Amino acid sequence: MKLDAALPLVTLKDIPAIASAAQEIGFDALWTQETQHNPFLPCPLIAEHSSTMKFGTAIAVSFARSPADLAYTTWDLSAQSGGRFILGLGTQVKPHIERRFGMPWPESVTGKLREQIQVIRSFWDCWQNGAKLNFRGEYYKATLMSPFFNPGAIEHPNIPIYIAGVNTGLAKLAGELCDGFHAHPFNSPRYMREALLPAIEEGAKSAGRARKDVAISMTAFVATSPEEESFARMQIAFYASTPSYHAVMSLHGWSETAQQLSGFAAKGEWAEMPMLITDEMLREFCLVTTPENLAKDLKARFDGIADRLTLYSPFVPKEKDDFWRGLAKEFNL
Repeated sequence: MKLDAALPLVTLKDIPAIASAAQEIGFDALWTQETQHNPFLPCPLIAEHSSTMKFGTAIAVSFARSPADLAYTTWDLSAQSGGRFILGLGTQVKPHIERRFGMPWPESVTGKLREQIQVIRSFWDCWQNGAKLNFRGEYYKATLMSPFFNPGAIEHPNIPIYIAGVNTGLAKLAGELCDGFHAHPFNSPRYMREALLPAIEEGAKSAGRARKDVAISMTAFVATSPEEESFARMQIAFYASTPSYHAVMSLHGWSETAQQLSGFAAKGEWAEMPMLITDEMLREFCLVTTPENLAKDLKARFDGIADRLTLYSPFVPKEKDDFWRGLAKEFNL
């Protein structure tokens, strides 16, 4: 199990120091995200200011971009970093795609994302192997690649693609087509074992692949203090209020609470929501432990589930460096 880190919400001028410190601490990978900033812009700086650490997007919003844009960007990042870049894609939800990005929401989420991945790989195959670009699907058509626009072959053309998801449809697609799966932070070991891992295995089997061909990347809520417990309750309440995430609550028999949370969220009554997250719910979705037992308990909780593990709390240099260094040492033994 590899220990990764999440990039904090900072400006680009801070990236070099963070990348250098993250590699020195011992993280295996550093992940960017698409919330308040573009997830790709930090990546060249991470590549430049590290030498062995992997890095990638967790996630970039796929339906906000064309496959060609993604193919060109990732090709350059793989070439610059010596093959350390991982492309992580997520679909986001309909209101954000339509009202924040101003893009159309597809009739089939898995259908469009499948095509998007296939088109990206068609570009890569064209550039690396000289294959004719000739993709014709329901959502995308890519048939033109003249020499002037062809970046040519690179040393590390096999760029891993991870996709993120909460529900079984995208997990199945990951098994069928992808190198990895970013499990949403709103998750539980039980939901992984009973819902997502079987879906990944089903997708892999349908494509003649094995479950081990898909790396599972988990982001874990962790609480080692009352303050961290309060923060985790707020985040869990926020995620559980999202209608498309209700399957997680339903598996545990908490559908009624999920509906209540959605009602509060619709009215903007955010302060009321954490009170609905019981201690039992908290412990399903968050590891509550002590700093001394954290590494041992993380490994026990995610054994047989996660190949890569990131804490929900981002890595900030000079804040808890001893904590992070000790945790990384435990994982790298």
